[in-house]
Amino acid sequence: MNPGVLYSALAYMCWGLVPLYFMQLSSVGALEVVLHRTVWALVFLLGVLAVLRRWTWLATVFRQPRLLAAFALSALLLSTNWLVYVWSVQNHHVLDASLGYFILPLVNVALGFFILRERPRRGQWLAVAVAATGVLWLAVQAGHPPWIALALASSFGFYGLLRKVASLGALEGLTLETLLLAPVAAVVLGFFAWQGTGTVAAGDTSTWIWLALGGPITAVPLLLFAAGARRISLTTMGILQYISPSLQFAIGVWLFHEPFEKARLVGFVLIWSALVVYSLESWWFSRQRDR
Repeated sequence: MNPGVLYSALAYMCWGLVPLYFMQLSSVGALEVVLHRTVWALVFLLGVLAVLRRWTWLATVFRQPRLLAAFALSALLLSTNWLVYVWSVQNHHVLDASLGYFILPLVNVALGFFILRERPRRGQWLAVAVAATGVLWLAVQAGHPPWIALALASSFGFYGLLRKVASLGALEGLTLETLLLAPVAAVVLGFFAWQGTGTVAAGDTSTWIWLALGGPITAVPLLLFAAGARRISLTTMGILQYISPSLQFAIGVWLFHEPFEKARLVGFVLIWSALVVYSLESWWFSRQRDR
């Protein structure tokens, strides 16, 4: 198996289960969760770099304005995605969030085609068309533009594109992103503490532990995602993405008991059918190539 496929699949499985983590922090505001997530992710990543003794890249990265600008943009897209997602989970919109990640593969395929000049095969286009039909059905059933879904899909789609063409590796790139975000996060958290609000002032040990776990929970899937994105096409990465929203869908319906009309099931069936089409086409293409 292409290691990029394995890395990406593991990343999407982790993201599919992450609503269970954020519901443990339902008493903490979405913005504060994202701020803590940024700080603790940086702490975790610096620990990994210390163990691996991979510091040399830091000596040159701050001398490259274009590189810093690109990673500042990717950090902004990442933090926006985090904020929208945490808010949607805490406000019982897990199904809307899952719709966003069902739309994301279509965004990835479009970006790969128009920007990276990737050329999907006919079978892959068929799978994308079936999935697009399912997403359109879900949007129509909602009766209004799916703002949460569109925000999640667009922010992470462009983030994935920036990371795919980035010159830094998965670990170094994510460290730089959190390094750029962490000072802002620390200042805002300090302001919350000074005002006597937020988790810092409350001093709840259990909540502090959950927030600290946000470091590895945030960093590990992103490292897997970045490593996978550099090894496979955006089209393949886009189809694998369906692992995450499928798990989120199951959690939203069967664990969180969010309302789900039977008519919406048609859209999800179409999307799952697209997965079957893509998998069979990929298997057939692999066999032909080996021959």
